[in-house]
Amino acid sequence: MALAQELYSFPASKLDSFVAQRLQPARERKDEVLEAVRTVEEFLRRENFHGERGLARDVQVLKVVKVGSFGNGTVLRSTTDVELVVFLSCFHSFQEEAKHHQAALSLIQKRMFYCQDLLDLGLCNLGVTEGVPRGLIFTIRTRETWEPISVTIVPAYRALGPSCPNSPLPPEVYVNLIKANGYPGSFSPSFSELQRNFVKHRPTKLKSFLRLVKHWYQQYVRYKCPRANLPPLYALELLTVYAWEAGTQEDANFRLDEGLATVMELLQDYELICIYWTKYYSLQNPVIADFVRKQLKRKRPIILDPADPTHNVAEGYRWDIVSQRANQCLKQDCCYDNRDSPIPSWNVKRAPDIQVTVEQWGHSDLIFWVNPYEPIKKLKEKIRRSRGYSGLQRLSFQEPGGPRQLLRSHCSFAYYGIFSHIHICLLDTISPEIQVFVKNPDGRSHAYAIHPLEFVLSLKQQIEDRQGLQAQEQQLEFQGHVLQDWFDFKSYDIQDSVTLNLSKKREGKAPFAPS
Repeated sequence: MALAQELYSFPASKLDSFVAQRLQPARERKDEVLEAVRTVEEFLRRENFHGERGLARDVQVLKVVKVGSFGNGTVLRSTTDVELVVFLSCFHSFQEEAKHHQAALSLIQKRMFYCQDLLDLGLCNLGVTEGVPRGLIFTIRTRETWEPISVTIVPAYRALGPSCPNSPLPPEVYVNLIKANGYPGSFSPSFSELQRNFVKHRPTKLKSFLRLVKHWYQQYVRYKCPRANLPPLYALELLTVYAWEAGTQEDANFRLDEGLATVMELLQDYELICIYWTKYYSLQNPVIADFVRKQLKRKRPIILDPADPTHNVAEGYRWDIVSQRANQCLKQDCCYDNRDSPIPSWNVKRAPDIQVTVEQWGHSDLIFWVNPYEPIKKLKEKIRRSRGYSGLQRLSFQEPGGPRQLLRSHCSFAYYGIFSHIHICLLDTISPEIQVFVKNPDGRSHAYAIHPLEFVLSLKQQIEDRQGLQAQEQQLEFQGHVLQDWFDFKSYDIQDSVTLNLSKKREGKAPFAPS
């Protein structure tokens, strides 16, 4: 692939011209490709597919969606690859699609050989793509230039129904997706309309930005390292959208050179990247929230598909190579101004800020926005300014089904794998008080301040005030032993931040008296 003109030798101040003159597709050529692909779309819509191998007797095409760069409006001048998603009537669930996906591919492939319109376009090289999900790939040629056009067809389950909203979906759509337990990305085509709309309705300048980054990636990374297991172009597109959102607050007027420098710097810090969006789903649903929380704990970089949170589009690729190439880009003319100074980048955090709700017994909640990579001591300073505490702040959190954990001042939320909104508990202690966690039978736990020389009964009275369970009905256990009311905590060698188990007192288990 020859370079029309080197991006690296183009002045940063003229990147807008570079995109317009070198990357923007010519209207005639674009229309020519779309006209040829329209023949494929018409074949899919009108063809009477007769089911076989477990499929319904008659398989109807419910809708054909043009996705990828031709679908979202970011196609490059040299691009002739078109992707189509075909929603079929024979798929009524994600599970059915997984079971009959190959049969549907075979059915479409079989009928294509009998379509005279496609044969007239020079249909050839018809085969099945590798990877997940699998699709049909073939080439056709336009009548005017006979330049080959590559078309990929992927059958999918119509999970979104007849209409495609551009706002949050009913939670059950994503609950069903999560419960289908497919291979990451295997059901993404069902959400292809959302993926398309995520970019399609954005400002024109952002699409120019996306073209610039895609051109750089194709020419200076993929072309230079053709055998490497490099990230998909979609991952770079999403990273670029995030950089623009966070760096400009979604301003339609921005400088392309600053945007390019920002993306290159983000790529250098790929091991810190943890990005996701909640445009189409809400973390209010416990199934979705728990799943996304686990996704965000995985090895970084993490870039969750905004339409399909089961798919981390950044996982398993050679980002180190991309990072090296980004470092080279920052040294080129396209990243320097006329005074030979580096182009400044936007202030974009490697993970978005999260909402932290601080809960304290007897006080109203405090809400802060915190970056996951900031030391937790910064949050403690904010709390101190809000409430004027002079004691020792104890912050703890508990994830569903897990133990309550102490948040240490020198660590960050990222250290604990926390990249989404969270509720934490605040306990203010005065030396020599210590903190203990009391775990209820339902798995939830609370933090309490105790003095090592206080009796166990004093803690039970705190629990009664807070949770309503009478002190005489409570049973506290530590390391399998029942604690007696009139012994102090030091006698049981109870240290700071240990967990005690609370249950309702029952007959027959003798209390444990330390020797």
